[in-house]
Amino acid sequence: MPIPASQPSSPSLDSAAVRSGGTVTDRLVEANQRYAAAFTDPGMDARPVLKVAVVACMDARIDLHAALGLELGDCHTIRNAGGVVTDDIIRSLTISQRALGTRSVVLIHHTGCGLLNLTEDFRHELAAEVGQRPTWAVEAFKDLDEDVRQSMQRVRTSPFLPHTDDVRGFVFDVKTGLLREIDPQD
Repeated sequence: MPIPASQPSSPSLDSAAVRSGGTVTDRLVEANQRYAAAFTDPGMDARPVLKVAVVACMDARIDLHAALGLELGDCHTIRNAGGVVTDDIIRSLTISQRALGTRSVVLIHHTGCGLLNLTEDFRHELAAEVGQRPTWAVEAFKDLDEDVRQSMQRVRTSPFLPHTDDVRGFVFDVKTGLLREIDPQD
């Protein structure tokens, strides 16, 4: 039932954890210790400098900051499976706009997304396996462009979001690194 990974996990993370007798999480905690030793407070506010929130898929192949030329403090980054606009994304965007001053929303889906191969049957199989129905929808889709349009529409029509005039959607190509903008009207 798990979604097959499109790329193998990083051998350096896994082997480092095994060599040290720990887990990958142990390795991450050790890396944080090294990071914290050199860390200095950047003196930033929680409000993004560029007043933008980026909603994207959680896919590990997408380095959003690098792909968009962003620096620490430039944006709010909100990620989930598929980058789809769910109630929780609306919750985060509402807090981002109303409490922390963002005005623009950028939505990013990507080629090769795992949600392209799933259906709501995933929920039914999961319920059969664990004996409890998930309270969430898979939000799977077959058409990237159409799902980006649907996500843009969900943001633009949310009564909780005061700033819906600058909402743009894109598909990130995981092979080229390029964004392709989606016309909301097509």
